Amino acid sequence: MENSTVCFYFNLTMFVNIGHYRYLAFVFCLLLYSFIVSANLVIILVISRERTLHEPMYMLVSLLSVNSLYGSTGFFPRFLRDLLSDTHLISHPACFSQIYVIYTYASYEMTILGVIAYDRYVAVCHPLHYHRKMTTKTVVKLAAVACFFPAFSDMLCICLSARLPLCGNEIQKVFCANWNVVKLSCVTTVVNNIYGLLLTISTVFFPLFYVLYTYLRIVLVCWKQTAKFKGKVFQSCLPHVISFLIYSITAFCDIALSRYNIEEINPFVAVILSLEFVVIPPVLNPLVYGLKLPEIRKHILRRFNKYDN
Repeated sequence: MENSTVCFYFNLTMFVNIGHYRYLAFVFCLLLYSFIVSANLVIILVISRERTLHEPMYMLVSLLSVNSLYGSTGFFPRFLRDLLSDTHLISHPACFSQIYVIYTYASYEMTILGVIAYDRYVAVCHPLHYHRKMTTKTVVKLAAVACFFPAFSDMLCICLSARLPLCGNEIQKVFCANWNVVKLSCVTTVVNNIYGLLLTISTVFFPLFYVLYTYLRIVLVCWKQTAKFKGKVFQSCLPHVISFLIYSITAFCDIALSRYNIEEINPFVAVILSLEFVVIPPVLNPLVYGLKLPEIRKHILRRFNKYDN
């Protein structure tokens, strides 16, 4: 305890000195952030304005886009500022706020994908009961659970980390991460570790296994059906499967990186791996759903054609 330091700022140490290329990196990341905001807003506006898209699956897709805006806005403004700065200090309140936003974004992504998997399961395996089971009221309840549980559980996780006395202030990331803060603790972190494990199981592994279970059931139902039926199921489920795989892979990279010795990895590779889960899903989700779901694609093209005329 006597080695603990009183410091009101964390130092983000993974920013690589790239000289004048940082201006090029800044422009690229700004364009990337602009694309994320624009593409996801298009999905949200099209679904909200077209009454024919006011169905459970499309409502959940729009919720996924809202989450992409939430997560990227919690990351990019601060990251863009740090790209142009020579120092990368962040205050404790700002750091824990960023941790909360990024962690809730990550949790929401997985729980929303879990709800979409349930929607597809009911649509394929119980088609006659779909409209009875997936009412607007049911969708709102599922969406509320998918959002409120991670919001509360992640807040408790942040509170447990904020109470720890710290023996350092260097975070080996380009953004604040809970595990990196916990590693700076001067005291035992058994409670944090146990709670973190339970949180990971409930918000990551439970939705993960549930999605795998639902698609196993869907595959079994499709096995004995006609080619036309399989084609319709494939068309409606493929975007969700792609989103699920993309997010699972990028999240695994970040989790694995946080448990690995950063000093043994090339700095550029480490930065890219740490950024994947906050950058790739928000970029690809609107493209996947906008291009692969015929109804959304049709309405987007119709609106753009209307503006061109």
